[in-house]
Amino acid sequence: MHTIDQYRSAFITFLEENIITKEPVNLYEPITYILGLGGKRLRPVLTLMTAEIFGTNYKKALDAALAVEVFHNFSLVHDDIMDDAPLRRGKTTVHEKWDVNTGILSGDAMLIFAYQLFENYEGAIFKELAKLFSKTALEVCEGQQYDVDFETRNDVTIPEYLKMIEYKTAVLVAAAMKMGAIIADASTKSQEGIYEFGKNLGIAFQLQDDYLDAFGDPKTFGKQVGGDIIENKKTFLYLKALEFGTSKEQTILKGFFANKNDDVSKKVESVKEIFINSGAAEHTKNEIKIYTKKAFTVLETLEISDDKKLLLEKFGENLMNRTV
Repeated sequence: MHTIDQYRSAFITFLEENIITKEPVNLYEPITYILGLGGKRLRPVLTLMTAEIFGTNYKKALDAALAVEVFHNFSLVHDDIMDDAPLRRGKTTVHEKWDVNTGILSGDAMLIFAYQLFENYEGAIFKELAKLFSKTALEVCEGQQYDVDFETRNDVTIPEYLKMIEYKTAVLVAAAMKMGAIIADASTKSQEGIYEFGKNLGIAFQLQDDYLDAFGDPKTFGKQVGGDIIENKKTFLYLKALEFGTSKEQTILKGFFANKNDDVSKKVESVKEIFINSGAAEHTKNEIKIYTKKAFTVLETLEISDDKKLLLEKFGENLMNRTV
């Protein structure tokens, strides 16, 4: 087995070899730009790692890993347009650097390119990868629509929110891992098990992202801190604050989330204070631990060696303790 850094390094080299700017420049340059902004490369690393965990050279999974990363970044380009976000990974978003039309079209091209990458696999493996990818891509769109719908709803429940982040974020993490297992020709049981591991890890990851959006360090987080609050996102923090806050806190919180015209700085700081005082911040951190533990429980059922289980567990722990 290789280290996380080795997988990441190998993937970045492969990405740089396969993502080049060509004509028309205004279509491909934004793609090169967004894919070159860095990021954790979480999903492609998981694809490569999973392939090796189930006994196949990770290099066989590089095309699938790139497809997952390209699709993920496609979704970010379009999400940033929908959220009118100014920053992505600490840099100007595609639609701000170019324009909205460019962001839409370049994003569309990324989606098509992601599908093309699966054509590098033969027969049954191609079919399984394409089938999983189509299912996952549609679920991500469903998750994004739930997220948009929640902005104008005042009756969002915790189970609804967890379903939304499962679809918007967790299923792609799960699919990234299952793709590695498919390429390694692992058993159906192993494929399903690693998918469940990835899904629970993905939910923990998104809850951590919600937490960092409010309480992260602007220097390391890479996105606009407080962006979810500004956009009236009904995050886990918000829903827990409504559940545990005082009547006064609930009223203030609902007032802030009723429109987007408040003093942004005051809104963010006031809402964060309610998140802390109501106990919502602490409940969110506990929920992150719960889903990480669920992922680790799934590990026990996988028919892989203890050292490989330990590698996956260490990866999960690092995600849970991240600050970016």
